[in-house]
Amino acid sequence: MKKKNLTSLRDFIDEKVGPKGTKKRDHYDREFEAFKLGVLIQQARHEKGMTQEQLAELAGTNKSYISKLEKDLKDVRFSTLQRIIQDGLGGKLQISIKI
Repeated sequence: MKKKNLTSLRDFIDEKVGPKGTKKRDHYDREFEAFKLGVLIQQARHEKGMTQEQLAELAGTNKSYISKLEKDLKDVRFSTLQRIIQDGLGGKLQISIKI
């Protein structure tokens, strides 16, 4: 059996999008972080067995906002995000800065 050449995800992204520090890559990285946030919220909501409507009610927002957030909403207010995580999901928002 012939071995296929495997490429790491990092190398694949470098090749298809561009290396870190380029405009295209910086844009890609920002978009990916927004996408990741939505997925994390959706996973936490599912783990709690909640609907988007239930989460929205607890967080003081509406179902369509939760839906947009889970589908990659780019601009989210920090205070709203805190309410969704803390009041809606009963979780704790942790933030880190990587340089």
